[in-house]
Amino acid sequence: MKQSAGLLLYQRSADGELRVLVVHPSGSYNKNAPYGLPKGEPNAGEALEAAARRETLEEVGVRVDGPLTSLGYVDYTRSRKRVHAWAAELPADSRPHCASWEIDRAELVTLDRAREILHEAQRAFIDRLLDVCD
Repeated sequence: MKQSAGLLLYQRSADGELRVLVVHPSGSYNKNAPYGLPKGEPNAGEALEAAARRETLEEVGVRVDGPLTSLGYVDYTRSRKRVHAWAAELPADSRPHCASWEIDRAELVTLDRAREILHEAQRAFIDRLLDVCD
């Protein structure tokens, strides 16, 4: 089974509403593809958490050096992939953007919007985020 690792970065607005950073894969064949977390496969010998940090930096230009909270993993049944995720607060000075050819959009969205546009399997990470942010 392939392994992938990513970060669910969140930000709390002045009124306390949570927003999360999601990305959309680039390419005309992905026009109708769902959004996902910034994520990717670990390099040989690379720890999953380190891969999640690296992939986030590569895809959206955000360096996360602080602590991460595990959100566990989800399995994609069709592609036989396991996606591991960690939550972290979006660093205050960061400006997420498309930093890689792999994505064509990087957006901060409400949790309701995230549930609408995220890959079906990754929606579980939103509920798990709520469990750790309360």
